[in-house]
Amino acid sequence: MQFLARRYDTHELAVVEIHGERILRVRSAASQQATTSPVPWVAPGLVDIQVNGYGGQEFSSLELTPERVATIVRRHFAFGVTQLCPTLTTQSFEMLAHGMRAIDAACQSWPDVERAVAGIHLEGPYFSTEDGPRGAHPKEHCRRPDWEEFQRLQEAAGGRIVVLTMSPEFDESAEFIAHVVASGVTVAIGHTGADGAHVRAAVEAGAGLSTHLGNGAHRMLRRHPNYIWDQLAEDRLTASLIVDGHHLPPEVVKTFVRAKTPARCVLVSDVSGLAGLPAGRYTSSGCELEILPDGRLVIAGQDQLLAGASLPIGVGVANVMRFAGVDLKTAVDMASRQPAELVRTRTGGLCPGDWADLVLFDLPEDLAGATAIPSNDRTNAGLTIRATIAAGRVVSGEVNFTSR
Repeated sequence: MQFLARRYDTHELAVVEIHGERILRVRSAASQQATTSPVPWVAPGLVDIQVNGYGGQEFSSLELTPERVATIVRRHFAFGVTQLCPTLTTQSFEMLAHGMRAIDAACQSWPDVERAVAGIHLEGPYFSTEDGPRGAHPKEHCRRPDWEEFQRLQEAAGGRIVVLTMSPEFDESAEFIAHVVASGVTVAIGHTGADGAHVRAAVEAGAGLSTHLGNGAHRMLRRHPNYIWDQLAEDRLTASLIVDGHHLPPEVVKTFVRAKTPARCVLVSDVSGLAGLPAGRYTSSGCELEILPDGRLVIAGQDQLLAGASLPIGVGVANVMRFAGVDLKTAVDMASRQPAELVRTRTGGLCPGDWADLVLFDLPEDLAGATAIPSNDRTNAGLTIRATIAAGRVVSGEVNFTSR
C-alpha cells in the first residue's frame, strides 16, 4: 500500500509506503508539488485516553455488552482515533465490574478491538462528594479509596486498567496511590477539593496526571492558593485538557499550555455516551440532559452547567492551534504520541519500522496553512478525517492509492 500525502511534521509532500502492519518507507515527493486535487495531511493516529461511550451507550452501564463495546470502539475510527481508553465513571462496584468484564470480553473476541483499546480508564469512584468537584458523578457512589476493591475491579478488567483518576484529599490517598502506581497503573488527580499538601503528597506517591484540568472543580475558588494552581505549577504532573471550545475558555487553554508547556499537555475528548446524537433532550443515568445546537452537553433547562462532552478529539487538535498558538505537529502530538507514552501503548509514526497507525485529514479553512493563528473564536470546526489506517489496514474512509 502506498499513497501521497503531506507530512504533518515537515509539511512536505511524501509517498508513504506500508508493508503489512508497519511503515516500509516515507520518501519525498517534492517534485509532485503540482496536483489537480487537494492532498491530505498524514499524521500518527490519534490516541484518546478518555472516552465514556458514544451513540447513546455509556461504558458505565449494566446494558453494556461486548458487541456494544466493539461498536463504540469502531465508530471512533471515523474520528482518526486508532487507540482509545474506554472510560468507566463513578458507579456501584457491580456496575463497574460489569463494564470491565464487557470490555475485556470484547478485546478477547475481536483482534481489531483489542488493538484499538489501549487500556481502561477508571474515572472514580474515589472522589469528593462536594458539589462542584464531583461534577456529574453521582454523590451516592463517591467513596474513599479502597485497595481491595480496586484489585477486584482490575481482576474483572483482565488487568486492562491503565489509568485511575481519583481525588487525593483522603487521609489514606497517598498510600493507596503508591500501591496503584506500583501495580503499573497511571494515577491521575481529578474531581477533587484537595489542598496543596494533598496534591504534593499524591505526586510524591507517584501520581503523574491531572485529569481535564480546570474542570470538575468548584464554581467559585479562592484566588490563591487553590488546587488548580497547585497542579498547574507541579512539573511532575502532565495535564489532560478538553479543548472543545466549551469546557475551557480560549484564554485558559492558552495559559495552561504556556504554563505547563505543550510537552506536558495531552488532549482528550471526554465524549459521553450521548455524543453522536442530534441536539435535543435525553435521560442518562436518571438525569435529564440536553445537547444544544452548538454541541454543548448540559444539564437540561440551562446552558452553563456542562454534563460531559460531545465533540471528537479532532476538534481539540484544531482548537489548541487556535487558542494556544501551537503548530500542527505540536497539536497532533498532544493527541497522539504524548497520550500514547502516558499509558505506555504503541503509537503510529512516519519512520521505517513504525506502526502504520495513521490518520489522513484536511484542516479547517482558518488553519489551512497548518500555522498557528491565535484566536479566541470558539469554533467547533475540527479536523476533517479522510481515512484512518490501523496496523496497516484502512478501518475508516478511503485512501487514494498511488503506484508512483
